[in-house]
Amino acid sequence: MSVPLLAEAVTVSGMEKETAAVIFLHGLGDSGHGWADTLTGIQLPHVKFICPHAPPIPVTLNMNAMMPAWFDLKGLSPDSAEDESGIKKAADNIKAIIEHEVKNGIPPHRIMLGGFSQGGALSLYTALTCQHQLAGVVALSCWLPLHRSFPSASSSHKNIPILQCHGEMDSMIPVRFGGMTAEKLKTIVNPQMITFKTYPGLSHSSCPQEMATVKEFIEKYMPRV
Repeated sequence: MSVPLLAEAVTVSGMEKETAAVIFLHGLGDSGHGWADTLTGIQLPHVKFICPHAPPIPVTLNMNAMMPAWFDLKGLSPDSAEDESGIKKAADNIKAIIEHEVKNGIPPHRIMLGGFSQGGALSLYTALTCQHQLAGVVALSCWLPLHRSFPSASSSHKNIPILQCHGEMDSMIPVRFGGMTAEKLKTIVNPQMITFKTYPGLSHSSCPQEMATVKEFIEKYMPRV
């Protein structure tokens, strides 16, 4: 099976035998390169980071301009219309990367999904609808797509750990949307598995303290074996 997103993806290899993988999805209009650089800063010797690039598509929110996007965005409020077929197709493409890693010897409980903004949104949706229970999700500055379809849309993996981080000065995806997402997630998975951290003064981006938290989360749930 060819995995289109994997062919172009930026990979940050571990320094020793790779026994775990993090698939990390960038935000709207970005590419995997920037996040590969950031993740290199929190590298763990046994973990491989895979940073795919979203294909360019017309984005309604940006006057139909073509830009890298995992799915179309029509608005950024909790009641905006959503690109249901695009979200599901994108999730299937990420699930294909997971299956490829599993075939190559990394079991699902040693694979984590992560992402920023639209990428974080897709990582949440993909993990919650995946047939496998993954090691966890790192959801930065984001929301849960198609939130009204949950909990019934979830594949009922109640014990998946989720780290949600959000800047308190985020004007693009306000921190209260992050808070609403955390509350929604508690109705889908075991509430004890949800960690929601906010960062004072942080806008729609990441910071070193946040990345240190991400590194701890990866080490906790995918320790060296």
